[in-house]
Amino acid sequence: MEIDFGKAPRFGQIKGTIVELVPAGFGNRRANACVQMARLEDEDGNPVNVILSPGTYVVDFETLSVGRRCTFWYLADAPMPLIYPPQYSAAAAALDRNGRRIDVSFYDRNLVNSERTLQLKLDGSVEIRTTNNQYFQGNPAGHDLVVVYETSTRSIPAQTTPKEIVVLCS
Repeated sequence: MEIDFGKAPRFGQIKGTIVELVPAGFGNRRANACVQMARLEDEDGNPVNVILSPGTYVVDFETLSVGRRCTFWYLADAPMPLIYPPQYSAAAAALDRNGRRIDVSFYDRNLVNSERTLQLKLDGSVEIRTTNNQYFQGNPAGHDLVVVYETSTRSIPAQTTPKEIVVLCS
């Protein structure tokens, strides 16, 4: 019997407290107010820089600010500069809130994430939207999703009926 451990995670995540938000510039280009750099202190006290572009989806469109604990997700296979402190380009971001869980992952045709840790149960009450807050008219299976939920079963994979799903259309 062969065990399927799923694919390698498509997204990595960084958790930390924002210590500074500044306009970001790249190379010889001047800073652009449409792109920001969030300077974080991660959970171990280390500095991390996260680039927030106009394409970064922020859960519930909440405003990120200095002093707030946040989680940022980035494409794990995206190129990144080998510098210190490390620098990531965020695909999604969320303020940390009690009772709210968020999973950012690719979901297969059975609505199981690539880590094989969460399966979605859709009951018709779940709002499925795009990153610009429009209703998603298709099937969320086979897409990168931001899944917001509160509870799940203790099964493997855990099952949940999410509060909301956002499709990261590429």
